[in-house]
Amino acid sequence: MSRSCCSTRTARGWDWLLVGRGLAALERAHATGGPIGPYTLQAGIAACHSRAREARNTDWERIVALYDGLAQLMPSPVVELNRAVAVGMAFGPGTALTIVEGLREDPRLDGYHLSPTVRGDLLEKLGRHDEAAAEFERAARLTENTRQRAVLLERAAAATRPRRP
Repeated sequence: MSRSCCSTRTARGWDWLLVGRGLAALERAHATGGPIGPYTLQAGIAACHSRAREARNTDWERIVALYDGLAQLMPSPVVELNRAVAVGMAFGPGTALTIVEGLREDPRLDGYHLSPTVRGDLLEKLGRHDEAAAEFERAARLTENTRQRAVLLERAAAATRPRRP
């Protein structure tokens, strides 16, 4: 089982007063009838996450649609990488891996530890454990955060541990 941030996220510890205020602000923004901009789309993505108390209840297809809009307004490899995560959750890791593979040669992601992290997560979900471990190790080398590095190295080690049938 994968331990990606998206598959294990829970809403424990969230400040529901602030979440409610954010959702109300988003409703007001939509009510104005003005054009939907990148901040509104990003708020919509956050709203989808906040409405679901557990990851399995998240409306991933809606998040994909919001990222599609964001990619049109603010095209960037980071938006596409985030979109790939949502695609993976909505439609499966194989579909998402195709998107991530298309981003691998983009020099703007050089040194960005989340790129190999996402790729490793998808490979792990597809049962390609040795490749996943290599990606987690690469991500660990790229991050400067010691806690993230430790988590990534643990994921690399776990990916290559023998599995029970």
